Amino acid sequence: MYGPAKSKRSHRLSAGHRLCAPAAKVLVSGFLAAVLPLAVFASCARAETMNSALARAYGGNPDLNQSRASVRARDEESPKASAGMRPKASITASAGPESAAIRIPAGRNSLTGQRAYYSDQYLGKPRGATLNLSQTLFDGGKTVNSVRQAESSVLSARASMRQTEQSILQTAATSYMNVLRDTAILALRKSNVSVLDQQLRLTRDRFDVGEVTRTDVAQAEASLAQARSDVYAAEGVLKISVASYRQVVGVDPKRLDPGQSVEKLLPKSLNEAISGALLQNPAIIGAEHQVDVAALAVKVAESALSPTVSVTAQVGQQYDSFLGEPGSRQFSAQATGSLNIPLYQGGSEYASIRQAKEQLGQARLSADLQRDNVRVSVVSSFAQLETAKASIISNQATVKAAEIALLGVREEAKVGQRTTLDVLNAQQALLNARVNLVIAQRDRIVASYAALAAIGRLTASDLRLDVVEYDPSVHFDQVKDQWIGIGTPDGR
Repeated sequence: MYGPAKSKRSHRLSAGHRLCAPAAKVLVSGFLAAVLPLAVFASCARAETMNSALARAYGGNPDLNQSRASVRARDEESPKASAGMRPKASITASAGPESAAIRIPAGRNSLTGQRAYYSDQYLGKPRGATLNLSQTLFDGGKTVNSVRQAESSVLSARASMRQTEQSILQTAATSYMNVLRDTAILALRKSNVSVLDQQLRLTRDRFDVGEVTRTDVAQAEASLAQARSDVYAAEGVLKISVASYRQVVGVDPKRLDPGQSVEKLLPKSLNEAISGALLQNPAIIGAEHQVDVAALAVKVAESALSPTVSVTAQVGQQYDSFLGEPGSRQFSAQATGSLNIPLYQGGSEYASIRQAKEQLGQARLSADLQRDNVRVSVVSSFAQLETAKASIISNQATVKAAEIALLGVREEAKVGQRTTLDVLNAQQALLNARVNLVIAQRDRIVASYAALAAIGRLTASDLRLDVVEYDPSVHFDQVKDQWIGIGTPDGR
């Protein structure tokens, strides 16, 4: 993925990134406003693209994989709930030594008239086993509603996982653009150091022939020193961006292709975007499933007031159990049906029902809150996108005007109509305009990804990432009807 670039020259940046030679020339020549957004990384062979970086994050980000594992764990709630109406079986076995003494009245002695007794002592090892079977026939709908509640909980967890997926992809896109932005800014500031170093030499030469004063030399020296300080600061910012990129994507950025906006995937109007977000945003979908969970919790609580019907069966075999008598044996079999009708259980069941109803009201309010939050997020992201687009146009005009102004100031300075400070200020104004343009270009792309995430469409399928999409329903189908077994579907 990260082979050598085909360009003959490369500019080594402090954070370990390679800036292609043609792109570097674009930066230092002042034509940044004429290129595509952050195209300073164009013409790199075998470069990392935005989609390939997002694909890495989709497949290997620990936070996203943790969220998927959480959904798989939640899947087990369904078979746990189904156990309420499944048969239950157990075996009880016992064994151990026993000593018994018996004394039974046997009438009176015919000669003495005293009461006579029959006595004996037994030493044995009674043992036996009992097979117990039970089956609930009716539980007031508790199991049925618990299963439905578990399934709604699973769907809510899946929505939360999709929200995490979109958050990771958005963060990865932002990190990608931050590296591009900070690398471009660092190159601009290094270029500025070269320009100011040349300006200092020119000012010193003019000072030697008496055309300028010592003050002009000092001003040029101060500007150069500040420019070098700005380079060090830019290097630090780039290192932070690189670390953030590695944290999200999983690898260090080597060569990055220009980032592209995803505006073509966005709705044409803000109203259409809001309508789509209210239907597709995973935060809203998850909140709505939580409402279902809370509603079913009310039904589960109400089942405590319903009668229950169950049957039980026992089959037992005992040995040496009759007073320890060796050789004795007893077999028993029993089937029992039971009906339990709750009348009053201290009032806890009524409190549980009232509590569940309050929690249902809370879940509905939470869903309304999520809708409001999503609406604000959509409006905010679209506003940021429009601001960034307008800022690009403005900064492009600023760069063009600043370039013209710098050329004019330099020519006027040659004939004594401008001072060295005027030249330095014009150079700084051009640098600031170029930096602002880079920032605006980055902001436009980041805002487009934020808008897509706010709607709920920042997914691997919508972005057409080259990945095998994770399907949470596969694991759920594997475990929902599993009656026995401690191994997970993946073999653990």
